[in-house]
Amino acid sequence: MRLRLWLNRPMQLQRIIRVAISLAAIIPVLAGAEIIAVIGTGDVGGTLGTRFAQAGHSVYFGSRTPEADRVQALVSEAGENVAALTPPEAAAAADMIVLAVPFGSAVDVLQSLGDIAGKVVIDVTNPLIRSEGRFARATEASVAAQLQAAAPEAHVVKALNALAYRTMAEPELAGGTVTIPMAGNDAAAKARVAGLIADLGFDSWDLGPVEYAEVLEDMLMVRLHARLQGRAVKSAN
Repeated sequence: MRLRLWLNRPMQLQRIIRVAISLAAIIPVLAGAEIIAVIGTGDVGGTLGTRFAQAGHSVYFGSRTPEADRVQALVSEAGENVAALTPPEAAAAADMIVLAVPFGSAVDVLQSLGDIAGKVVIDVTNPLIRSEGRFARATEASVAAQLQAAAPEAHVVKALNALAYRTMAEPELAGGTVTIPMAGNDAAAKARVAGLIADLGFDSWDLGPVEYAEVLEDMLMVRLHARLQGRAVKSAN
């Protein structure tokens, strides 16, 4: 009887089959490895997902069009332990979520992911706008603080937002040691994020609770101003 009901719902059945195939494509997680959903497949999301996969973690790229040629090409280039799903499917399959979307849609995207209680959410967004040749904050509160308020049972950690995606891909471009500051309320969550940062080849620095996340966002603003004035360090290129 139940089988007959599912056969009468081809769309739901097709979705279940697609998710099952994608999950089966992931090699079983080794001890110490994380299962990470990267929501967003742009420069930052694509680079971080690829680097995490290269470090031995399992990665689900969350995309509104997971079967699109561009997304599938990213999956192929990222290597093993990688698959593409819709954002809610990717979040449900993972223990850690990287939010690499435009800052203006970050809260809505997070709320669309479903139940993320207990999951670590890494916020790499920046609420900056450019006006009259200068950068300025677009929001009074940090995006991380807004995300934590919207999902109080998740563990939001602000990190990796001020780093150029090219340096994410090739840490040696910085010409020396890079320290990644992070802010969040949960110590255990920050320890896990610090582990991922180390896997990327960077040091980390616990700046404090999520209320200090706006300081991290302002750090990018300072770096971008330096770049405009021709004083940017290599990691800003």
